[in-house]
Amino acid sequence: MDQLLAIRAFARVVEAGSFTKAADTLGMPNASLTKAIQALEAHLRVKLLQRTTRRVSVTQEGAQYYEKTQRLLKELDDVDASFSAAQSKPRGHLRVDMGSSVANLILLPALPAFLERYPDIRIDLGVSDKHVNLIGDNVDCVIRGGELTDLSLVGRQVGSASWVTCATPAYLQKHGIPQHPSELQEGHSIVQYLSTRTGRGLPLHFEKNGQKVEVAGGRAVGINESNAHVAAGVAGLGVIQTFRYAAAPHLASGALVPILEKWQPAPYPFYVVYPSNRYVSNRLRVFIDWTADLFSALD
Repeated sequence: MDQLLAIRAFARVVEAGSFTKAADTLGMPNASLTKAIQALEAHLRVKLLQRTTRRVSVTQEGAQYYEKTQRLLKELDDVDASFSAAQSKPRGHLRVDMGSSVANLILLPALPAFLERYPDIRIDLGVSDKHVNLIGDNVDCVIRGGELTDLSLVGRQVGSASWVTCATPAYLQKHGIPQHPSELQEGHSIVQYLSTRTGRGLPLHFEKNGQKVEVAGGRAVGINESNAHVAAGVAGLGVIQTFRYAAAPHLASGALVPILEKWQPAPYPFYVVYPSNRYVSNRLRVFIDWTADLFSALD
């Protein structure tokens, strides 16, 4: 038995919650992965996993074994990295997931320069406003906005984005220009961004001199994709609150007009997030640094 391979296989099944997904991420046949874990259980003389037709669960002994072996695997990765990092040129495959506005307006326009600098790195992008399972979906990292709440993930803040509340000139001519956020509650239509987790409309936030106001009512349309959300505002469907970088071309052309500019909510933080138990490869490290440079230029 290759004990190190078996331990890594076991860890990946625990993280992915599936033999099939674990086998895919490790690039090995499902049968080989199953055989490796069975050999590990026979060697330890304990049952590590309970497998049914629908799901895989970890036994109490399996949870203890996973926790202890994770420390060993991380130390081993650190040792390997200390010898190879100085000599290796960033290379290999990165799987990155991000929201659509980040992809279309920030990352993709700059990506040719990154690939020219690091020609041996190949990147697969997942573009969606829906959150992914980093382990189960075999993703190296995600670019994610908002505060981190998942303790199993590590995030490096790479920047923040300012907000703008805006509407078309025709809409404002018809409905009037609000002077206070509370005026949006009546007589105005709001195009709300819908949470991809809950499906609920996210409220508009405003802040001025320490006073905070939240506006949740008056929804005309709800949209769960960031580019379409801006497009709805440009179409004149109502007031939108979005990232200034996303609305910038339309603000510059006059298609959208900013309102309530003295009521500016706090900037929205963006992170590059990856699993806490995963070794940060040289290629991932340079990608994170490059992403931080991109976000530092945001308004």
